[in-house]
Amino acid sequence: MALVLNEEQRLLQDTAKDFFTANAPVEALRTLRDKGDATGYSTELWKTMAELGWAGIILPEAYGGLDFGFMGLGLVLEESGRTLTASPMFSSVVVGASTILLGGSSRQKETLLPEITTGQLTLALALEESHHHRPTTIATRATAEGANYIINGRKTFVLDGHSADKLIVVARTSGEQSESEQGLTLFLVDARAPGISCQRTTMADSRNCANISFDNVIVSAEDAIGEIDAAWPVLEAVLDRARIAIAAEMMGCALEAFDRTVGYLKERVQFDVHIGSFQALQHRAAHMQSEIELCRSVILQALSTVDDSPEQLPLIASLAKAKLNELVKLISNEAVQMHGGIGVTDELEIGFFLKRARVTMQIYGDTGFHKNRYARLCGY
Repeated sequence: MALVLNEEQRLLQDTAKDFFTANAPVEALRTLRDKGDATGYSTELWKTMAELGWAGIILPEAYGGLDFGFMGLGLVLEESGRTLTASPMFSSVVVGASTILLGGSSRQKETLLPEITTGQLTLALALEESHHHRPTTIATRATAEGANYIINGRKTFVLDGHSADKLIVVARTSGEQSESEQGLTLFLVDARAPGISCQRTTMADSRNCANISFDNVIVSAEDAIGEIDAAWPVLEAVLDRARIAIAAEMMGCALEAFDRTVGYLKERVQFDVHIGSFQALQHRAAHMQSEIELCRSVILQALSTVDDSPEQLPLIASLAKAKLNELVKLISNEAVQMHGGIGVTDELEIGFFLKRARVTMQIYGDTGFHKNRYARLCGY
């Protein structure tokens, strides 16, 4: 595994950096927040990102994708993390497209993936049912009735759930145990289908989630993704890809917060000297730098694993998410503290990074969840 980027990958990263800096600075997120934008992201920005090919960056050319691999996706997400760009890329491309790609039928792939590639179709995964990430704790039921299934239940923390065109719903189709990996099925459901009620929830980072209820929602058996009662292998693989992808975004968030903090240390004067000359602050900055370099290697290995060594994916995904959870917590805390009183004001953008860090730390598993999972996978 190479821990350096090749020429094409460096070009992609430079292109993404220039694009997000010019078209989606942190100020754009502030504007979306202050306007109370109904969608939560710029549809024009998303259209342009799709035209650049990023909506199909991991998809095969047969479906209109770039087939650039997960490393390319990670580089784009890292740069989007630097500017806290709001878009459906994570929910639709990372999670939604991966679900169709790994578990969908030929008909579903041929119909849905080209629409995702062009940015016309957005998806959201309706998984969580509590305040903590417990992917097998599913009480939502899908009961067979002729050629259809009837879905009843409630989902929380559905990323971009209020704006998605279709929902990928995780439901229990057999078995009585609400925590079993067995008996789970994935269903593709129209987000505006009768019986669905959606409550938008704006998170601390001004991004969008939703609480969604299903009351006798009818879905055809043909809209099941993969095998009935056997969704867990596909779902687990999708979640691991998502954990690595969000970790890449978190790396961008940490890098930008660190760069801004170091810049502030060099310009802020106190007691007639720049505070960057204080040895205690230098030690803290050096600690952050060493953690960043360690996590950079972890991210590169994780992104490579998706394409090259999928059998190692569960272990590496939990390693990456746990380490990046710790990194963004450290960097965002230190960034706000080193900026002093102004660091906690809304006027300064550094607080946006702290808020984004706190939300991403919870997406598909906090530090405790992944440390426990990593230990179990290692046989402890």
